[in-house]
Amino acid sequence: MNFRVINKEDWDRREYFEHYFSEVPCTYSMTVKLDITKIKKINQKLYPTMLYFITKVVNSHCEFRTSYDMNGDLGIFDEMLPCYTVFNKDTETFTNIWTEYSDNYDEFYKSYEKDIEVFSSVKGMIAKPNVPSNNFPVSMIPWTTFDGFNLNLQKGYEYLLPIFTIGRYYEENGKYMLPLAIQVHHAVCDGFHVSRFVNELQELINILEK
Repeated sequence: MNFRVINKEDWDRREYFEHYFSEVPCTYSMTVKLDITKIKKINQKLYPTMLYFITKVVNSHCEFRTSYDMNGDLGIFDEMLPCYTVFNKDTETFTNIWTEYSDNYDEFYKSYEKDIEVFSSVKGMIAKPNVPSNNFPVSMIPWTTFDGFNLNLQKGYEYLLPIFTIGRYYEENGKYMLPLAIQVHHAVCDGFHVSRFVNELQELINILEK
C-alpha cells in the first residue's frame, strides 16, 4: 500500500478542497437503485459480488482514495480495500471484517470466504485485527429496503473517504433492484464523480458473466 502526498500548489482541486473542507464544510449523500437482475439470474452471491464491484470502481478513481494519513498529510492511496459489516444473530450486533482486494474476482471471493469463515463469529466491533489505513466502510441492511439513507457523523467534516450502505433488494417490473447509499465529502468529490461511479458500477453488473 502506497500513499502519495498531494502538492496543493499545483493541485487542480485546491480551490474546491479549501472551500468545502475549511470555509463551508460539506458532506452529502446520494441513494440510487441498481439493477442487479444479472447477479440474481446467475445465482451469484450478492454481498461479495457487490463488495468486489464497489471496490473495483473505488480503485479506478482518485477522488475515492483521497484521505489524510496518520501523519496528517493529505494524499491519495494507490489502492483501497473494503471493511464491511457482518451480522451476529446471537447478540443482534455487527462486527467489521476487512478483506484484501484483488482485481481477480475469484481470488477476492476466496479471500472473502476465508475471512467470513474465520472471523464472522467473533463478537465485538472489530473481528479481524490490524485494520489497514487504506480501507473504506461498507454496510449492508438486508432486512429492509429504502429510498433514502443518510449518516450523521459528528466528525464527518474531517472524513474524506466514501461510505457505502446497501439495502434489501426487491423485485419491480420483472427486475431486481438494490438500493445503495453513497456518502462522500464535497471537498474531494462532486456530483459528477458520484454519478460516474454509479454508472460504472451498473455497467460492471450488466456485463457480469458466470
